[in-house]
Amino acid sequence: MMTELHAAAAAGNCELVEELLKRNTCDPNQRDVDWNHKTALHWAAAQGHTDVVRVLVEHGARACLRTDNGWTPAHFAAESGHLGVLRLLHGLHGPVDREDDSGDRPVRIAQIYGHEDCVCFLKIAEVEAEAYRQGAVQRGVSLDETDEEWEDSRKKRLEVKK
Repeated sequence: MMTELHAAAAAGNCELVEELLKRNTCDPNQRDVDWNHKTALHWAAAQGHTDVVRVLVEHGARACLRTDNGWTPAHFAAESGHLGVLRLLHGLHGPVDREDDSGDRPVRIAQIYGHEDCVCFLKIAEVEAEAYRQGAVQRGVSLDETDEEWEDSRKKRLEVKK
């Protein structure tokens, strides 16, 4: 079900998003089961609302959460050619290089839709993201990169296929 937060994020209503989150009456990571398990962050990224993406992340939205087909917010930004959102997600150390259920990373999605500026950026960002992850492991810094709920459902889907 699409919540007021989902709708405000999709519409780019940054003031309402911030107000809803400050009230502390909604979960910034709630999934919309009617819309492929998108979070408000997925909606904002898909629509290119960089300011809303920033507010959501500042209030605990997790950039690693995936839809039912494995898309992260970066996949949606890449599909729509929203370079500013991709830059922000990368700058916040959100995963910009994860594969979806079909094995496609955001860079491939950007290629499919002809967003060359996003492709060029993501090729560099993938290398930087991997270097950051390796450095974080060496420093003992924990990263929020795993969507446990999606991983569990993916394992169940794979078992059914066998």
